Amino acid sequence: MKSAYELAMERLSKTAPTQKLSDVKKKELAEVDSKYAAKIAEREIFLKGEMSKAAEKGDYEGLAQLEKQLVSDRKSLEVEKEEKKEKVRGK
Repeated sequence: MKSAYELAMERLSKTAPTQKLSDVKKKELAEVDSKYAAKIAEREIFLKGEMSKAAEKGDYEGLAQLEKQLVSDRKSLEVEKEEKKEKVRGK
């Protein structure tokens, strides 16, 4: 007798089958992840440096603005990364 989990997984695979990825696509996806991880890290390093400068000056309004920019940049890069990954999967 199958468990509820097994039955749910069978139904899921019928409605949205999993996509098998070739080694080439897996490598491309890993490259996209790596590239965007580097972009995000680069942006964080730059903005955190700017944030420390603003904090030293006592510019708390500028500091808050830089924090918002960091969050916004991170989100936009994550969205861009997922779009690139979808293109790779769709090839």
